[in-house]
Amino acid sequence: MNYTQPQLEFQSPAEIKKYQDLALQQALQYLAAQSPYYKKLFTENNIRIESIKSITDLTQIPTTTKDDFSLHNFDFLCVPKSTITDYTTTSGTTGSPVTVALTENDLQRLAYNEERSFVCANGTASDVYQLMLTLDRQFMAGMAYYLGIRKMGAGAVRVGPVSPQMQWENILRFQPTALVVVPSFLLKLIDYADANSINYNNSSIKKAVCIGEPIHHADLSENILAKRIHEKWNLPLFSTYASTEMQTAFTECEHGCGGHHRPELLIVEILDEAGNQLKAGEFGEVTITSLGVEGMPLLRYRTGDICCYYEEPCKCGRNTIRLSPVTGRKNQMIKYKGTTLFPPAIYEAISHVPEVKDYVVEVSKNVLGTDEIVLHLSVSGSPDAIEPKIKTALQTKLRVIPAINFVTTAHLQSLRPAESRKPVMIVFKPV
Repeated sequence: MNYTQPQLEFQSPAEIKKYQDLALQQALQYLAAQSPYYKKLFTENNIRIESIKSITDLTQIPTTTKDDFSLHNFDFLCVPKSTITDYTTTSGTTGSPVTVALTENDLQRLAYNEERSFVCANGTASDVYQLMLTLDRQFMAGMAYYLGIRKMGAGAVRVGPVSPQMQWENILRFQPTALVVVPSFLLKLIDYADANSINYNNSSIKKAVCIGEPIHHADLSENILAKRIHEKWNLPLFSTYASTEMQTAFTECEHGCGGHHRPELLIVEILDEAGNQLKAGEFGEVTITSLGVEGMPLLRYRTGDICCYYEEPCKCGRNTIRLSPVTGRKNQMIKYKGTTLFPPAIYEAISHVPEVKDYVVEVSKNVLGTDEIVLHLSVSGSPDAIEPKIKTALQTKLRVIPAINFVTTAHLQSLRPAESRKPVMIVFKPV
């Protein structure tokens, strides 16, 4: 089946399901013939793939976990190693990095995915994107964005994750129209511009594709990070959600009502702990089935990310479901003083205090085996004056107040893993 179906998202839900049912049958046939891992899983669970005719039949198949993918990594490989074009790795945010191997066809699929994502985020061939993320260290995202920009026929300025000064030097020199950026870094661009008399609202930048951090609450209202950006910079922001394993992105359109599903590339389920499919608006684990992947396709793969989905029609005309921002990761749930916390809630609380310039949330186990949290904060101004503001924000948003430690920026860097590809805001200390 040809996965390049750019108009599928505008077809009726019935047509989308019809396509996915057929694509699922072809994916199962491929896995049964080519995947050592899934051949074994089908045999051990007495699964007859010919009995699975529809995406609603997927519940007959056990889910695959991150631990499964890590422990049996190359058992998921469906092609000879001689046909692998690129090796990427996961970021290791919630565990050890895992290899994802891609064929040439997989790279073309990745380019198609990102091209359609940029188009969804109002991108055109006349745009020039400044890429503020790394393209090396086996990082799929940087390569995917670059491939998608090329496929769309747009221009790319590959600056990477460098200082605000260097970013602005390139913006002023090359006049890009769009940024691909971690949204909290936009605040640093604003601070630098304010200090150096750069008029960002009159710059060449007309939109930003935001990666790695949410800019909306689950009800799709702007979170404090987006509000702080928009207080100064009238810049359209488009949120994205993706992972290395799924090789696909969910990207917002101009209406900002959740990341649009690419139904020709992915089957998505939102599951509870018992593996039951949840209804629209109910939060559960994002679980995906790859469509069109050659090298390492995945079947009912639990991503560990907690989201809900929306199914009411979008004003853009797409008839796909849309995913909410990630509200937490299953492996990062924290139990603190009787309260269940996910890191994004802590980040949101800290973001309400503009004097906090950088931070690391450190989580450890005490002698009783319960979670302890220390917030290491770098601030502008007097810590004595800022601490009450921080405690008020924490109490209001979290109902608990973790320990607070004021440190230098250099000390924060020492707490973070060396050579991390993503901004590290939380560190789990080993037991």
